[in-house]
Amino acid sequence: MKALLATKLGMTQLFDEKGRQSSVTLLEAKDCVVTQIKDISTDGYEAIQLGVASSKNIAKPQAGHLKKAKASSRYLKEFRVEQEASDTDAQSKLSVVDKINTDRFEIGDKVRVQAISKGKGFAGTIKRHNFARGPKTHGSHNYRAPGSIGAGYPQHVFKGQKMAGRMGTDTVTVRNLEVIYIDSKNNIIGIKGAIPGPKKGLVRVQGI
Repeated sequence: MKALLATKLGMTQLFDEKGRQSSVTLLEAKDCVVTQIKDISTDGYEAIQLGVASSKNIAKPQAGHLKKAKASSRYLKEFRVEQEASDTDAQSKLSVVDKINTDRFEIGDKVRVQAISKGKGFAGTIKRHNFARGPKTHGSHNYRAPGSIGAGYPQHVFKGQKMAGRMGTDTVTVRNLEVIYIDSKNNIIGIKGAIPGPKKGLVRVQGI
């Protein structure tokens, strides 16, 4: 099972042997530890829980949960174990307290990443839904207004109508990204392309 919890460092560019440039997002897997292993007999499903980012101030219930793992992780995430992986007894290779690092991945691996996108605050329809701007001539003042939001009947706005509102801070999953850089010494992994979220944001990485 190839899984990792990491924090986003930012983007850079790398060049291969032929001089071709690739945009790369660097992730740091520091203090990533196995905090719990779930199985069918006790939990009804198979999963591995990982923790990352040590913190001095954690709640007492969470501290008690992490006592067995001897960790003080700020973030906890679960990774479901596929049936094929459980059949090969992949879970038995891991135990609580084990450290997870970038050595579990290889250059060329395809991964699925998940993170929370950057928050944009309250945004209008042009920025949020790519609406067109109104005319600025002939006395029009409808520059960035949303326009009609419904008919005269029924007298209510339908659910899901594209309007102004909060933008960003959504859970975004990007599939079929490629690992093109691994620094085992510093536990840094480079994934080709952009990854959602701000710097220092939490990123789930799972092999496909």
